Amino acid sequence: MKVTVAATQMACSERREDNLARAEAMVRRAAAEGGQVILLQELFETPYFCKDHDYAYLELATSLEENPAVTRLSAVAAELGVVLPVSFFERAGNACFNTVAMIDADGRCLGTYRKAHIPESPGYHEKFYFAPGDTGFRVWSTRYGRIGVGICWDQWFPECARSMALMGAEILCYPTAIGSEPQDPTLDSRPHWQRTMQGHAAANLMPLVASNRIGREVGRANTIDFYGHSFIAGPTGELVEEAGVAEEALLLAAFDLEAVRLQRRNWGMFRDRRPDLYGALLSLDLTDDG
Repeated sequence: MKVTVAATQMACSERREDNLARAEAMVRRAAAEGGQVILLQELFETPYFCKDHDYAYLELATSLEENPAVTRLSAVAAELGVVLPVSFFERAGNACFNTVAMIDADGRCLGTYRKAHIPESPGYHEKFYFAPGDTGFRVWSTRYGRIGVGICWDQWFPECARSMALMGAEILCYPTAIGSEPQDPTLDSRPHWQRTMQGHAAANLMPLVASNRIGREVGRANTIDFYGHSFIAGPTGELVEEAGVAEEALLLAAFDLEAVRLQRRNWGMFRDRRPDLYGALLSLDLTDDG
């Protein structure tokens, strides 16, 4: 099966309705150009509020059923026949999560994934807002293949990508919000960020889509310049499409998932795995004095 994936890239304003309209417009444009699995960036309904500690932003969280982005884009997915992983700020009982709802091409929500790895650093104060995800890693069978989704900081952990690959993923998607580091203006993480995910694509022999935001967002204590560079990587880690640092962008690339499956099988990396030797992965701090 040949599938066309799309990555979007946009700036986010203070007005939720404007951001939803811009996201919908980009989905419609992607579908018109042949996109079938269309990835929007992390937490696109609002500016990236994790720049500061502010209890008021907790009021942005909604349940899955009440979230305006999920509701609106589910209807769009059904109308256009496209698959949409939709990032949103979820409230569930007394907890809040950084969550993706997987919307299939008929508009049904197949389930949610809650971000497992929650960062805490200057300008990226996510532990203040989000509980660690409790869903485990997820892979969904959609109209256009089996899709696994990690969220931003998840993308730095090879265990996340490998887990999804072992669960049968054929495409990896990473909605993202990343840019400058307020504590060190000389630090540019962008090349490292891309290479890490290109490695996931190569190590698991499957296409990967990363969608990041752009623009300067000013908080009370921290300002972040989001560096864009959304991209699509091929199954050997090669950059197939890449956006720039500042412009709104739409990227598309087509992959023959059956051909990639055969490539993955023939390469033997899953055949030759040694899970019996990987026990160290189950420890946070395993030392060997021998």
